[in-house]
Amino acid sequence: MAAVASIGSRFSQREGASVALITITVMLGLIMAIIDSTIVNVALQTIGGNLGATVDEVAWVATGYILANVVVMPLNGWLTALFGRKMFYATSLALFTIASLLCGTAHSIWVLVFYRVVQGIGGGALQPTAQAILFETFPAERRGAAMAIFGMGAMVGPAIGPTLGGWIVDNASWPLIFYINVPIGIAAFLMTLAFIPNPRYIARPKGGIDWIALGLLTAGLASLQFVLEQGERDEWFQSQTIVVFTVIAVVALIAFVTKTLRDRHPIVDLNVFKFRSFSIGSFLGIIMGFGLFGTALILPLFFQTMLGFTAFDTGLALMPGAFATAVSMLIIGRLLNRIDGRWSIVFGTLLFAWSTWLLGGLTVQAGYWDVFWPRLIQGFALGFLFVPLTTISLSDVPVPELAGATGVFTLLRQLGGSLGIAILTTLLTHQTAVAWNVLASGVTQTHGYSLAALTAMVSQQATMIAYDYLFRVTAVVFVLSTPLIFLVKRPARLAPAATAAAE
Repeated sequence: MAAVASIGSRFSQREGASVALITITVMLGLIMAIIDSTIVNVALQTIGGNLGATVDEVAWVATGYILANVVVMPLNGWLTALFGRKMFYATSLALFTIASLLCGTAHSIWVLVFYRVVQGIGGGALQPTAQAILFETFPAERRGAAMAIFGMGAMVGPAIGPTLGGWIVDNASWPLIFYINVPIGIAAFLMTLAFIPNPRYIARPKGGIDWIALGLLTAGLASLQFVLEQGERDEWFQSQTIVVFTVIAVVALIAFVTKTLRDRHPIVDLNVFKFRSFSIGSFLGIIMGFGLFGTALILPLFFQTMLGFTAFDTGLALMPGAFATAVSMLIIGRLLNRIDGRWSIVFGTLLFAWSTWLLGGLTVQAGYWDVFWPRLIQGFALGFLFVPLTTISLSDVPVPELAGATGVFTLLRQLGGSLGIAILTTLLTHQTAVAWNVLASGVTQTHGYSLAALTAMVSQQATMIAYDYLFRVTAVVFVLSTPLIFLVKRPARLAPAATAAAE
């Protein structure tokens, strides 16, 4: 018996070491891709100035990357089956790393945009593939902890990006934003070849490449993302370009879904939506993306336009929330096996709503400490929301379908974020104009102020009112989404012995 126990102990240690190495490997790629999606934003003005690009041209540095991301994400399962888990992840890392190096060498804006599209093709696969690998690698009783580890990268990364990008822009040159990916990418590539396994259940897809379905998916998602990215800037449907791309998106996506549901071997498996928890969880993921990405855009704008923060100061202001997210994810990662995860999602949703409601009460005299506590609460809420939502949504999906499911789940969260950004920026413009008209109509005398000073005061107050409105709209959206959480299938409780074993 002692010998058996000794053998079992050594096996457990080897298994633990393998899980740790796999986790480190995928987290390197995940964090690199996620940070890169936000680090560039604070450097766009500098890049545009150095490359002689207009504001609209330099915006494509960010837009091109996201467009490539959303096209690749839903193809994650099919590409994994086509190339094999190890080769697909390694190729994605190599593509991302090489493109990062090329981005730093670009001497014209459109060359840089092209390299960013290539980088986005590689980066779009890293997040859903990392999530699938972690979900499969950890045993069922520890998947909450696995999603907590994944969530720390997915949620903390966007906060680190602006801080790091701001520091690089202030103290070095913009190409370093891309060059820092190179050593990380090389390390992750080599570790992937050494440690990432190829699951036996993965088989090459049957039926070959469906070029029609691939073309419809690419055209539909790229057009939809373009509309969400450019709509507010081009005044939405007053622009003929936006109308055309909207029609393309609707027609192409409807045709793709119709064709996919009829195909015996589709490139994107939509059958995962037959699992109730995945379907409801995906819809909640869109709302979560709305809150996460929407406020991630609005908060930096608020800090810089209303509080006068620099890019680096803005990053520092976002950091407390990121650290709070990391703490809450560690907590829920250990508690998830003991509680009904739906109540954790409710707690996180309502806590996030409360934090944004508090932000909606700020005035033009607000300072760093006025936003510190709401931001800390907001970050703490995300851990209790993200980890159980991801774990429960994927819990019923069979292991062979996980790669495809994580790709679709990540895509919907990304589209939710793009939708949130589009809605909130449009509301910001509209509410600022409404508040301006109301405030300006009430100014009847100058009281010693010049017309320019009065105009500046009214503009500042109108913008503040608009920001408060956005924060409170976000709070209401989260509160109204709470009842949907109980439509998710009640997660199965693990036996006490299994839970103990996880410790």
